[in-house]
Amino acid sequence: MLTTPLCVLAFGPKDAIGILLPLLCTGDLFSIYHYWGKWERKNLVYLLPGVVVGVVIGVQLIGRFSARELNLAIGLLAVAFVTFQLVKDAVFRAEGAFEPSHAFGIPCGIASGITSTFAHGAGPVVSMFLIPQRLPKVTYVGTTVLVFTWINWIKLPFYCLDRNWVDWGWVPSVGIINGDTLRLSALLLPVVPIGVWLGVWLNRKFSEEGFFKVIYALVFLAGVQLIFNFDLTKLVPR
Repeated sequence: MLTTPLCVLAFGPKDAIGILLPLLCTGDLFSIYHYWGKWERKNLVYLLPGVVVGVVIGVQLIGRFSARELNLAIGLLAVAFVTFQLVKDAVFRAEGAFEPSHAFGIPCGIASGITSTFAHGAGPVVSMFLIPQRLPKVTYVGTTVLVFTWINWIKLPFYCLDRNWVDWGWVPSVGIINGDTLRLSALLLPVVPIGVWLGVWLNRKFSEEGFFKVIYALVFLAGVQLIFNFDLTKLVPR
């Protein structure tokens, strides 16, 4: 939730998404090991066809926007995510659990593929598909891990392709993952297992409600910063 907005603030929008994907894929491996088998596999069946289409569309969109426009899109996704988290209980409280289907899963998959490829921001869309099913907590988390593992690994070859290597019209002219982004990813990679361990420790030590309140506040502030492009350096004492 917080990784993409913070990484965009540090590295800029295009470099950030390229640096992040190898790290996300690595984190997926640790997460899927921890939640192995604790998922509803049928959700992947309903979402995956749309995800593939959405990834292809999302890859084409990345090269068509300026850095400022990408910042705005990622910021809006961050704010929308927090807003959704705040209202989701009220929205779904009156609704009974629904049975997932391709009719709803494919459009959600397309939206997930586009937002995830564009800004690693498919969290709200996937949540909208999973939350109404009223899954047990562990099953919900395990299913989310499974879905995002597939999404991220499907994106990986598209991020690496470059028109200089493969002359396909829908491939961006510059690879999203390149030598520069890989070097930064490699520098950050060793701390991913530490982050996984720290996340498990924090889950045991802190209340879930309090922890997520802090995370939502930080995501919201990072999103607002990306939208309005505040100069945060002015807040730092000199």
